[in-house]
Amino acid sequence: MRKLRQRGAVTAGGHTLFQSPEEGWQLYTSAQAPDGKCICTAVIPAQSTCSRDGRSRELRQLMEKVQNVSQSMEVLELRTFRDLQYVRSMETLMRSLDARLRAADGSVSAKSFQELKDRMTELLPLSSVLEQYKADTRTIVRLREEVRNLSGSLAAIQEEMGAYGYEDLQQRVMALEARLHACAQKLGCGKLTGVSNPITVRAMGSRFGSWMTDTMAPSADSRVWYMDGYYKGRRVLEFRTLGDFIKGQNFIQHLLPQPWAGTGHVVYNGSLFYNKYQSNVVVKYHFRSRSVLVQRSLPGAGYNNTFPYSWGGFSDMDFMVDESGLWAVYTTNQNAGNIVVSRLDPHTLEVMRSWDTGYPKRSAGEAFMICGVLYVTNSHLAGAKVYFAYFTNTSSYEYTDVPFHNQYSHISMLDYNPRERALYTWNNGHQVLYNVTLFHVISTAGDP
Repeated sequence: MRKLRQRGAVTAGGHTLFQSPEEGWQLYTSAQAPDGKCICTAVIPAQSTCSRDGRSRELRQLMEKVQNVSQSMEVLELRTFRDLQYVRSMETLMRSLDARLRAADGSVSAKSFQELKDRMTELLPLSSVLEQYKADTRTIVRLREEVRNLSGSLAAIQEEMGAYGYEDLQQRVMALEARLHACAQKLGCGKLTGVSNPITVRAMGSRFGSWMTDTMAPSADSRVWYMDGYYKGRRVLEFRTLGDFIKGQNFIQHLLPQPWAGTGHVVYNGSLFYNKYQSNVVVKYHFRSRSVLVQRSLPGAGYNNTFPYSWGGFSDMDFMVDESGLWAVYTTNQNAGNIVVSRLDPHTLEVMRSWDTGYPKRSAGEAFMICGVLYVTNSHLAGAKVYFAYFTNTSSYEYTDVPFHNQYSHISMLDYNPRERALYTWNNGHQVLYNVTLFHVISTAGDP
């Protein structure tokens, strides 16, 4: 078995939102356990890997130099072609003068002499043109030699790098990174062991609200959805990219047909899942068609501040998405106010399976799901930490002690995004991100 620790990072809309001196993910071995097992840290490389490689930089610089030389040669070729045309036009005149001089038989009249003199005056500029033409020819020869030398250098580097051009190499690196990220998705699940320092993205809106990206969207889709307030709201802002969200530009507005309650909304595969105000109804709103695809009552779920988180705010029902799908976190009277976790069918909103965690919801500050594990914070105020974990795969729980910095002292929304492996929070009017560290055990070939 191998034990791996993986950190999350968020990159969207041209903004890399991790605080790391490497500005990317790397892979390195850290230690070896007494029983011989390898303990290492696995961090996926960022897409700037190729550009940071020294040989790739050298190859790119050489290619840029060849391009500059080629452009210089094109300019010289155009100029020498123009000069050649001028020389050819003068050639006819020179032949005419030569014929007339041969026919003069040594006697030239004053009139003829003046005509010859005028013709010769016309030919005077030709000498400088010929000199420039010769100089350009020598320059072209030198440039061709330089290009030949550069081509040899490029060939050597390309042979070293696999006989591919820079663009081919870049495409191959990007394809490899895509495979690495896909691999990370398969082996990325594990136990939460750390939460990074907060990364404040923006300060916008009231004290309570929610913001999110689509957990199922491809990496090129970095849209951000923004919902200010915790009850009776209907306006959802959709920003084109994270960068646009930071700048407050390029957004469209969705007006929900039914108002929401709480801040536990989630965007999953192009649809918004939220709790309908003053009800235990789950609503699935499709953004592209601007319509409600399905809505369903969550059996027995409390609502209207019956069983909220410790901060209140109609937070009775909280919807989440992790690596395994869509979840609902809520409480029923039958469960005596303890948190219930249910897997939902994202198409029908039917409950597929439920777990009673035994943890009182009113004692929880917020909660989030990672890899089928519900993590609960002990407070929404300063000094909060991840205090409780419930494992749905074994129907067991444990108390944890994972601190995180509650910078603005009042968290009203906390959600995990499995695509970006980051926690999204709304903290006292600030939109904040946290990276997470997961510890997991992976079976390897040859393990018993």
